[in-house]
Amino acid sequence: MNDVFFIVIMSMLVLAGVIAAIRFVKGPTAADRVVAMDNISVIIIATLVFVAYFFQRYIYIDVSLVYAVLGFIGILTIARYLEGGI
Repeated sequence: MNDVFFIVIMSMLVLAGVIAAIRFVKGPTAADRVVAMDNISVIIIATLVFVAYFFQRYIYIDVSLVYAVLGFIGILTIARYLEGGI
């Protein structure tokens, strides 16, 4: 049962990542690409947390927290650059 649960959740996360990557590549504006990059970052964080829970390796949760903070700062920097505020 656990293997089926793992496969279903990972399939949904991969599908969400593919859809966000398509939006990142096709996005007609830079703002669309920034939002897609933020979505990809959130999907990666969710994947890390799920893998940490499933394999009971809780160091991945610390990695996901650091990744979340750095991703947030990166997205803010890019958004500020696009706005022309740097």
